[in-house]
Amino acid sequence: MTTTESASWDDSISLSSTKKERKTTEDKAIDDWLPITSSRNAKWWYATFHNITAMVGAGVLSLPYAMSNLGWGPGVVVLVLSWVITLYTMWQMVEMHEMVPGKRFDRYHELGQHAFGEKLGLWIVVPQQLVCEVGVDIVYMVTGGKSLQKVHNLLCNNCKPLKTSYFIMIFASVHFVLAHLPNFNAISGISLAAAVMSLSYSTIAWSASVHKGVQENVQYGYKTTTTSGTVFNFLSAIGDVAFSYAGHNVVLEIQATIPSSPQKPSKGPMLRGVIIAYLIVAMCYFPVALIGYWMFGNTVSDNILVSLNKPTWLIVTANLFVVIHVIGSYQLFAMPVYDMIETVMVKKLNFKPTRMLRFIVRNVYVAFTMFVAITFPFFGSLLGFFGGFAFAPTTFFICIILGLMLMILSPISGLRSIILNAKTFGFYQ
Repeated sequence: MTTTESASWDDSISLSSTKKERKTTEDKAIDDWLPITSSRNAKWWYATFHNITAMVGAGVLSLPYAMSNLGWGPGVVVLVLSWVITLYTMWQMVEMHEMVPGKRFDRYHELGQHAFGEKLGLWIVVPQQLVCEVGVDIVYMVTGGKSLQKVHNLLCNNCKPLKTSYFIMIFASVHFVLAHLPNFNAISGISLAAAVMSLSYSTIAWSASVHKGVQENVQYGYKTTTTSGTVFNFLSAIGDVAFSYAGHNVVLEIQATIPSSPQKPSKGPMLRGVIIAYLIVAMCYFPVALIGYWMFGNTVSDNILVSLNKPTWLIVTANLFVVIHVIGSYQLFAMPVYDMIETVMVKKLNFKPTRMLRFIVRNVYVAFTMFVAITFPFFGSLLGFFGGFAFAPTTFFICIILGLMLMILSPISGLRSIILNAKTFGFYQ
């Protein structure tokens, strides 16, 4: 090789090395900007209240209603099995976060890509995760709006009735502000408040039910007299329970915020947070489900707080707690969605990672979930549909047969309920 050829070869290597370094620097800058990978200094207690906020949500208020469609025996079995199975699958995911030496699966779809391949993993996981997270945000829009409406109706008996749509828009207005908090650690204070509120309103729900007492002529038989109606309601109730054990589709993203090293991997503090969170979940779920059904039987509402009208101050307080909780929960489930959209915008479409991009993306997302919630404010039916269609496979995925059955059967009954409600519902009322 001549001196000139050698110099040209060296220049080519140098140029290639410079491009790689520039690319690595750009990728690091983008990762430092994206919500999931921008901060890794969370403590184990962050994981605790993030997981509580993710799981103990609107679903707990529907558990007595789910019990009314399941019955005592099947209802107790489904509740206990769901708690055990989802704790097991959560532990599996925590362990898999760093199962490849030197690599962290910071996002749910990255684990899917490792299991199924780069392209197939995305197609299998991302649609399910998006349906989960967008679906729960829509449900929380409905929940927050209806809880505000309940407060208004209880405190102002003689006021002119306002449409549910207005209250959903009021609830959404909060998120047009909070949506611009950059990452999980930035919403840790909101998540802590939400976790405290979830425990508080769950306690209020079951204690107020005890105070109200067993209702006169209470019945524990199935609501419908037809076999088809009973079967559909049973399947929808299983979807409700699946929805109430949400959280798995954000667990890797939560764990990604915890620092990790070979000597101190992130699974230690994360698992500690998960176990404490699940103990608190049990303290919330079982009393609400069993006592609520015991007191009201098959006449219980799909939101237990709707069945409780007195004492007024206590029910108002509980509904306000619900509002605060679902504010935090909405942001918790929205953060991975923001991350996905912003990743595509910056890495695939080559937009610059700016505040303006983030401002537009997140405002559009909040507006979208608000619009869908206003259009379909069917709380119970939405729980059954989204719980079965998306939460079942992502939460019970390791128990694949059970997860697949729930995914196929539960949304059928949930969709049937939505269609039946839509026939008599005045849209945008």
